Amino acid sequence: MKEMFGGPGKVSGLVLRVGQCSFAAASIGVMISAHGFFNSTAFCYLIASMGLQLLWSFGLACLDLHALRANRDLRNPVLMSLFVVGDWVTAILSLAAASSAAGVTVLFAKDLNYCKSPPFLPCSRFQVSVSLAFLSWSLLAVSSLVMFWLLAAL
Repeated sequence: MKEMFGGPGKVSGLVLRVGQCSFAAASIGVMISAHGFFNSTAFCYLIASMGLQLLWSFGLACLDLHALRANRDLRNPVLMSLFVVGDWVTAILSLAAASSAAGVTVLFAKDLNYCKSPPFLPCSRFQVSVSLAFLSWSLLAVSSLVMFWLLAAL
């Protein structure tokens, strides 16, 4: 069976999952620290989506760590199908949340000038949070494609 970067039970897969967790947690932390985020549904959706991604990636990182320590192979059709579906669902939700939050951030910063006039929203924090969400999504997209490729190779 072909060895691929980012596969389950590999060090590269663990690194991808830890990166996803880190960027998702950072995105949540930055967004929560910005006052006024709760007034926008897109920002609340971003927090919920990143929370789901954080839980999913953390769970799979723990599974990868266990597989590495116990020297187990996680590539069987049932597990791979679960990984593919979970990765694709969380990837789609994360991309939708990051995109909608980016749109609202651009609206607030460029069109409505809420950053420079009342209510003086912390648009730079919104931008950082959205950027971290896109970084987390990009790592998840890599994992999703690798899992899909490995499932097709089984």
